[in-house]
Amino acid sequence: MDLIPRPDRFLRGGDHLPFLERGYAAVRFTEPAEDYRHQHQNGRTELGVQYGDLPEFVDFSYIAQVARVNAAGLASLALAPAAPREVGIEVVALENDTTLRWSANAEPDLAAYRIVWRAPGELIWRHARDTGNVTRYTLKGISKDNYVFGVAAVDRDGNASPASFARPWRPH
Repeated sequence: MDLIPRPDRFLRGGDHLPFLERGYAAVRFTEPAEDYRHQHQNGRTELGVQYGDLPEFVDFSYIAQVARVNAAGLASLALAPAAPREVGIEVVALENDTTLRWSANAEPDLAAYRIVWRAPGELIWRHARDTGNVTRYTLKGISKDNYVFGVAAVDRDGNASPASFARPWRPH
């Protein structure tokens, strides 16, 4: 799968857009080489070409695979702890370390937190460090100026929440 950081494809929209517009995380799964003749159109034949959303143009094996991916993703989210809240990067000194802090989760089977980071512009977390069950951690020699950071919660079975993005934090 390829992650494309855009609300949707150009000139059309999916069922996920109303969720995005209301602030919910949403993802659209679509095949990379769409056949525009067989979607979003009433059935008809023009110059010997069949158009329309018709069952004979559906790849049911592909749909089954997409359903499996969706089910696995939902099951993973359902088993995982809640995403950490109030995740912040301490911006109190000029230094080449990064200190993150967050509020403790309430789940009784919480085992640890995982700090994740990536270069700006990358779409997936490239680096991770498990911290144990703490709510503040310093990454030595990793500059807050060079990466995007997040924190995920991990339970005793290894289920991990989605990462919460870190925002600048200063003491009041």
